[in-house]
Amino acid sequence: MDWAAFFVTLKLLLKGDDAVSRLWLTGYRSYELGVFGNQDPKLLVIKDTLKKLLINKIENGTDWLITGGQLGVEQWAVEVGLSLKPDYPEIKIAIMTPFADFGGNWNEDNQGHYAQLASQVDFHQSVSEQPYHGPQQLRNYQEFMLTHTDEAVMVYDLEVEGKPKYDYQATHRYQEQHAYPLTLIDMDWLQESANEYQENLNNGSQID
Repeated sequence: MDWAAFFVTLKLLLKGDDAVSRLWLTGYRSYELGVFGNQDPKLLVIKDTLKKLLINKIENGTDWLITGGQLGVEQWAVEVGLSLKPDYPEIKIAIMTPFADFGGNWNEDNQGHYAQLASQVDFHQSVSEQPYHGPQQLRNYQEFMLTHTDEAVMVYDLEVEGKPKYDYQATHRYQEQHAYPLTLIDMDWLQESANEYQENLNNGSQID
């Protein structure tokens, strides 16, 4: 992939505006959080947390939500971002994947849902045009995301290891040489969100 093409696309979609603020959002896979099904209470809390965070980011100047296509936080972020578009039409969403044929080994339902999300976002591309052939593609992907965004948000707790550990470590190394803000949504944050979500339900004021 020609990385410069990504910036060209950003500028076209933003009608030539060079003042772009881009957010990388990633985090745990669904199985790492024990989330099963769209009505899992944990998922409702996570999406509510992401919604509040994204609204704050958008209202403070974020133009692009850029994430991957992994089952879990990344796809949930896309779903939340798409749900915000009616109220915040200025937000653009991109799905970037590490290699071609991403998700090709998933079951039919998961592949179908991913294809549906990819068809709704403003930009969808793989960093490598080749199918997966080694971990260097994943390192190239991390480099791409770090150098093509202005800050990151990760649903990740340092005391609960999982797949996001590798993105966190790459970001930490990048921060040693660059001013790059990182926000971690950890388990304490999610627990506070769950308490607030339940309180709102009890008060009958929860808004989907």
